[in-house]
Amino acid sequence: MSDLEGRYRLLLRLYPDDYRRVRGEEMLGTYLDLTPPGRRWPSAADAADLVAGAVRERLRAAGAGGLLPGVRLAAVLAFVTATALSGLWAGAEQIVDPADRSVPAVGPFVSVGIVVWSAWLLAGAVDALAPVRWTRLAIIVALLLTVAVVPVADLAGLPRPPLFHLVPQATLGLLALALPASRSRWHRTVPLVAALGAGLTAGPVLSGRGTWNYRFDDGGILLTYAGVALLVTAVLVAAVLSLRGETRGLWATLVLFAPVGLLGLYVLSAMARDLLGSGPSTFAVIAGTAAAVVVGATGSLGAAVATCRRAPTSVTALDPARAVAQPCPTCGR
Repeated sequence: MSDLEGRYRLLLRLYPDDYRRVRGEEMLGTYLDLTPPGRRWPSAADAADLVAGAVRERLRAAGAGGLLPGVRLAAVLAFVTATALSGLWAGAEQIVDPADRSVPAVGPFVSVGIVVWSAWLLAGAVDALAPVRWTRLAIIVALLLTVAVVPVADLAGLPRPPLFHLVPQATLGLLALALPASRSRWHRTVPLVAALGAGLTAGPVLSGRGTWNYRFDDGGILLTYAGVALLVTAVLVAAVLSLRGETRGLWATLVLFAPVGLLGLYVLSAMARDLLGSGPSTFAVIAGTAAAVVVGATGSLGAAVATCRRAPTSVTALDPARAVAQPCPTCGR
């Protein structure tokens, strides 16, 4: 056995044993036939395909085959929310009255956050015009700027968006990386339309409220409203899809628990502060609340998968020999 074959076999061990007994040799032969001579290691694309296929098959064996389609649906809803918020905050960044310097400013804007929100708006524009791989690249750039703005602004002594806004934005962006490639042109324009609509309608109204800007308390409330809107949308979509016998909407709702909770982090941390009887929300209270949100969301998703494992519904999971009738998730045959 060559080194290349051994490494492919090692990757195939990620698949469930029953599935590997039925499909393993066929998949191995396909990969070896398509590999150029002289290669000793599987390509990055092949390794990614095998890992993704193994995850799909393990979820299918656990009766949670709808989880990955649910993640892709959640990614669409998360990206629309992220771009809409970026349009809102980009509009609110503008200082309508140049003579009003009651708050710190960076040129004609309230903070350096305009760079971050512009990057997310650009990601929405790329999604409407280019293939999904370019959208993912634009999202990665926006994510890097979202993270980098904190140390850069602090070192330069410039005003920046608070973590209440940046953390949920980054969480939505991470989930948006799972955007499906097979979306219609109309669907791909929705994030950009949502961003432009939020910026044109809400931005001027908010930025004209005297000394108000999105760094103050109102912004936390608006984020909570956005989280509630995202959750309600996910529940409605799940209800409609359930009527058609699809479970991906239910999984999408579970996946969105973490970003929805982080969108409400301002309110949740204030509630935790009141419960603990402490003063203003300290970093420890905020960090603890955020950790509780992530752990709770992850736990609920894990519990759902465990429940499916105890009561499998997949024919393949009940009878692995029937897997031959199913198309291979990697080669499609």
